[in-house]
Amino acid sequence: MSGFAIKLRFLRLLALAAFALLLTPAHGQLTVEITGAGANRIPVAIAEFGGDAASSRIVTSVIRADLERSGLFRMVDSSGVALTEATSPAFGDWKSRGADALAAGSIGASDNGRQEARFRLYDVNKQAALGGSAFVTSKTMLRAAGHRIADIIYEKLTGEPGVFSTRVAYVVRAGAARYELHIADADGQNAQVALISREPIISPSWSPDGGRLAYVSFENKKPVVYVHSLASGKRVVVANFKGSNSAPAWSPDSRRLAVVLSKDGGSQIFLVNADGSGAQRLTTDTAINTEPNFSPDGQHLYFTSDRGGSPQIYRMNIGGGDVQRVSFEGTYNVSPRISPDGKSMAFISRRDGGFRLSVMDLASRQVQVLTDSNKDESPTFSPNGRMVLIATEMGGRGVLSAVSLDGRIKQRLSIPAGDVREPAWGPFNR
Repeated sequence: MSGFAIKLRFLRLLALAAFALLLTPAHGQLTVEITGAGANRIPVAIAEFGGDAASSRIVTSVIRADLERSGLFRMVDSSGVALTEATSPAFGDWKSRGADALAAGSIGASDNGRQEARFRLYDVNKQAALGGSAFVTSKTMLRAAGHRIADIIYEKLTGEPGVFSTRVAYVVRAGAARYELHIADADGQNAQVALISREPIISPSWSPDGGRLAYVSFENKKPVVYVHSLASGKRVVVANFKGSNSAPAWSPDSRRLAVVLSKDGGSQIFLVNADGSGAQRLTTDTAINTEPNFSPDGQHLYFTSDRGGSPQIYRMNIGGGDVQRVSFEGTYNVSPRISPDGKSMAFISRRDGGFRLSVMDLASRQVQVLTDSNKDESPTFSPNGRMVLIATEMGGRGVLSAVSLDGRIKQRLSIPAGDVREPAWGPFNR
């Protein structure tokens, strides 16, 4: 069933009870399986970092796993060779191993019982340093340090920002009447629970400043839109009007949300301030209008509507004006999500009886189908725009799947103990 159909079904449900929690550790972690890789992967060696052995093992393992998981790098065997950022590498040895790039570093003591992570990245062929960094960390933040180093290596070698330090939100259905809103690192680890409910939680959406999540909860016998502060665990009601309140989407400045309300009849798109004030109706026809998504410049909204007889994707100016149809191939295209650079649109289309992730080049209107699965839904871009994360179904169980825009790099994320749905990829850390 498509995301469009699922959300319409959920909007008819009634809820009984739920309770909000401060972020607490989740019982299940996402496991990541690499199912496809890039055609020309960069061979990289990550030497064993010097300094504290236990801490170094954690950091180097995270760096290697991040780079390998991206599908763009091939890890060169370092055979347990320890090398710090202060030691001159034997470039000939590393070249003979097949490495084009080499990272070396150390984890040492810092002030107040903390630790300092240092590293340096080298171009093996040119026998030159490409850069490095040093920053304070702690034993509880060693995985985060590894993610940060992997991000720097990724950017130095590809020219685009890495997303290993970002987070993802998703909903886990654990049993017949238990829904959990999770927030985890991009590699699926360090999962925390933000909300537990006996009724559905849908449509999580990250604020661009990374500090808040908007979502729909059914705890008050109807769908209500909340904004949840991740730092304090507190939340505010943003939309609790008569009828249904659904599909929140943040404006790029984090000040407003587009939401779908039925208070005036039908499903119409409104703008509302992040504190719930100032609701302003944008769509005025009698069709179903839902799943809004802002363009990166904040000037347009893309949304799903059946105004032409079947669900298709449209675009409208925030300030008013003509509504333009965007999707034309096929009779069912829903869930538009615009890439961070504004050049591409990910969406779900019905193809050969299945619902599959597709991407459109907005300039040429060329469409490419990226998956061969049958029940894809809820696309969300990585903040660097290279990957799209979706919910899909395998073996009768909900899992998450990530695929690159060229379709070559693929990952599968799952939790053995439950269905995983409704993913939302968070912004870059600030």
